[in-house]
Parts: sequence; structure tokens; C-alpha cells
Amino acid sequence: MGIYSIVGFFQKGGMFMYPILLVLAVGVAIAVERWMQLARTRNENRKMWDQVQPVLSQGEFDKAREMVNEDKSTISQMLSMGLARQGAVRRREDIEIAMEESMMEIIPQLEKRTPYLALLSNIATLLGLLGTIMGLIEAFTAVSNANPAEKADLLSASISVAMNTTAFGLMVAIPLLLVHAKLTTTTGQIVDSLEMASVKSLNNISNFAKRQFPTG
Repeated sequence: MGIYSIVGFFQKGGMFMYPILLVLAVGVAIAVERWMQLARTRNENRKMWDQVQPVLSQGEFDKAREMVNEDKSTISQMLSMGLARQGAVRRREDIEIAMEESMMEIIPQLEKRTPYLALLSNIATLLGLLGTIMGLIEAFTAVSNANPAEKADLLSASISVAMNTTAFGLMVAIPLLLVHAKLTTTTGQIVDSLEMASVKSLNNISNFAKRQFPTG
């Protein structure tokens, strides 16, 4: 499909093509911003975990505390809460609660704006259907006053034009829905990695505490 065909397709769709185009622009902006943010978050978390995990395994919690306090990644935010509590208390439950509290702050930041993509996908579909219905209403109104010999050709042409908005709405809605699914999956993977890091850190802290303060 050439550029002139695309322009012609858009122009024939009528006024409802413009709000659908606006929905597409907003959706693309959100998708690009979220994609870049989640990719950066995942890379920062992986890099930081590779650095701090050996330190935690060796029981050097003061050094680990300094490392996460100097870093801005989400995994550092979570670990800093747990390690701050580790320095003051010995109970695993208290450290775990501190990390869970931090996760409750982090997850909404990871999910921010992603649900709008599903909403925009639905809006694009509904705008396409509305444009088609309005176009059909205009088509039947025009046909009712037309020459009987021209009614069939005029009606078929009008319906063809009216269907352009539904087609364009679906062209916008389907990619937005797919991107929403991908971003949701990526967010879930980041949350899972944070939970894994939390559990491993807690195990390291507990194991070190048992060695340092053996019972019995």
C-alpha cells in the first residue's frame, strides 16, 4: 500500500479518523516511554544484583548497605530497606516486612501508565465502530433521497467509506493490545526478579545470623 493509498484511505474515513489517530499517537508515546523505562530498570537491577549478591553471600552487610544506598535502582531501594532493618534487628520477619513495604511502593511505579494502553485500545475500537455507524446513518439518509437507479451504487460506495473507520480503529487497537500484553509480562518478570532477590537476601541474612548466633 503506497503513501497515496494510505492518505486516500484516511481521507475517506471521515472525521472519526482523527480522534483514532490521536489515540494512536498517545498510545505510541506511552508504549515507547514504558518500554524504555522497563528496559532500563531491568538492566540496572541485573547489574546491581550481580555486584551486591556476592557481598551478601559473604555476610558483608555493612558493605552491601553502602552499595545499595549509593545506587538508585529499584532493587537497591528494596534491599536498602531490608538491610537498614537488618542493622537494627535480628528477626527475619521484620526484615521481610520492610522489603515487602518497599515492594508496595515499587510495583505501582513499574505498572504506571501501562493500563492506559488497554484502555486506548478499547477506545480506538469503539471510535471506529461509532464512525462506521455514523457513516451508515449518513449513507442511508443520502440514499433515501437519491435516484432509484443510483441507490445501489451510492449505498455500496457509502458503506465502503464508512467501514474505513472500523478498519483503522482495529489497526490501532490490535498493536496497542499486543504492546500492553508485552509490557505487562515484562513488568511481571521484573517483579519476580525482585522477589527472588528478596528471598535470596533474606536467606543469606538468616544463614549468617545462625552461624554468628548459633542456638542450642
